[in-house]
Amino acid sequence: MKKFKAAIIGCGAIFPMHAVSVVKYCDNVELVAVCDVKEDRAKQKAAEFGCKYYTDYKEMIEKEQLDVVHLCLPHYLHSVVAIYAMERGIHVLTEKPMSITLDEAKAMIETAKKNNVTLGCIFQNHYNAGTVLVKEEIASGRLGKILSGKCFVTWNRSDEYYGKSDWKGTWDKEGGGVVIDQAIHTLDMMRYIIDEDIDYIEATIAKRGHAKIEVEDTAEGIIVYKNGLVTNFHAINYYSYDADVEIEFHCENAIVKMVADRTTIKYNDGRTVIAERNPNEKFDYGNVKSYWGINHSKQIRNSYHCLETGEEMFIPIESAYKTQEMICAIYQSGKENKRVYLNR
Repeated sequence: MKKFKAAIIGCGAIFPMHAVSVVKYCDNVELVAVCDVKEDRAKQKAAEFGCKYYTDYKEMIEKEQLDVVHLCLPHYLHSVVAIYAMERGIHVLTEKPMSITLDEAKAMIETAKKNNVTLGCIFQNHYNAGTVLVKEEIASGRLGKILSGKCFVTWNRSDEYYGKSDWKGTWDKEGGGVVIDQAIHTLDMMRYIIDEDIDYIEATIAKRGHAKIEVEDTAEGIIVYKNGLVTNFHAINYYSYDADVEIEFHCENAIVKMVADRTTIKYNDGRTVIAERNPNEKFDYGNVKSYWGINHSKQIRNSYHCLETGEEMFIPIESAYKTQEMICAIYQSGKENKRVYLNR
């Protein structure tokens, strides 16, 4: 079996989801190096995982003859580093979002095609048991037509949280606030489940609950699809705690409620179907956020399986691009105070 030589660039909070996934769950991968501009952090992670460390990703790429790099970087660096690696024939798997502009996302996809490499973006909630159930019920026709949808994200990211970062809370480095960082996964799940082209987005964004950030901490609006479906969203990150994310779909034959890891489908005929996280599925690595779960590992394993077999990834980059397009349209609508049309 071929062993892919992998490296992880960025040793911050999300790093363990990639490092542990590669080392413990991917038999066909060898983690050969990690990289971070903060040498103490890179050195510590290298010692923990038994690999080399670098503070310069270009030096690492030049020396290590890598097959794959994982990007766990500030948002504004995703496109820069991904394009640099792909131009040198290296596959890339990046954390969300793909980038902070649509032009950057397009350039990433074009570079992947030009250099015949694979580009992936982490949207692990596609693997949630509830997401899988709802997709199956839609495909079977049992839910009937989706008539409306809504989602709510009310979390807490304090000024103290932002003060600990040298890039979060900025337009040029994070690319936004609650939409691109916290609500993106929920908005992506709703879009993925609906699986239709978006017609237009009309949104408002504001900074209401923070003193020390540039970006929005409040967003709401409607997302209207080409088939006429109207959905709405509400997101804030100045709530008192990280409340459970909620998505609801009103369908012809049922009401679907997705709350945190539990999805309940109540059919009009009285039947109830429930899906929730398998309690036996655990991600064994220290102090990571419980709601991240094991699905990072599932997506990472799938990515390497597809590199080995040539199959299409379960979450293709085109899906991530559609979400990037949606996020950018929300920002454009909010900043310019106008309806933004897509796919025209």
